[in-house]
Amino acid sequence: MNIILKKTTHAVVASLFAVAGTGAFAQAAGPNDAQIAGIVVTANTVDIDAGKLAQKMSRSKEVKAFAKQMVTDHTGINKQATALVKKLKVTPEDSDTSKSLKEGGDANLAKLKGLKGKDFDKAYIENEVTYHQAVLDALDKTLVPSAKNAELKDLLVKVRPAFVDHLEHAKHIQASTK
Repeated sequence: MNIILKKTTHAVVASLFAVAGTGAFAQAAGPNDAQIAGIVVTANTVDIDAGKLAQKMSRSKEVKAFAKQMVTDHTGINKQATALVKKLKVTPEDSDTSKSLKEGGDANLAKLKGLKGKDFDKAYIENEVTYHQAVLDALDKTLVPSAKNAELKDLLVKVRPAFVDHLEHAKHIQASTK
């Protein structure tokens, strides 16, 4: 993968790790529920956008199928999150993390658009592995522990297995593209 794409991937992941934080500090200074909602929607949207691009640009049936699954699953998660925040009368708030995720996602798309064939597939899948691991770390270390509303916390816990499945699926594809 080229240096610029690696830097973009690292920027996206760094913003998720910033959310994850460490230990008690992360819990004391974690995001509020409105910011968590904003982070969830942004993180899913970033992956939806990458999946749509991969569906168009990949030549691999396996990568296209994975990308389609990412679009479907992350759209579903966003619908659940949006319905919940409406029910709770919470407006998702931008935070430094959600803004960084959006910027990193946009940069990732720009870099992926410059790749073709196997280079595209490899870069897309490598980013998916890194991204889903970072999302899981953020869920476990910050988002779930910081969520004050029980229904929001339950949603975060409920969607976690999908992120685990996505990570394992991406790793499987990654292993077959080496």
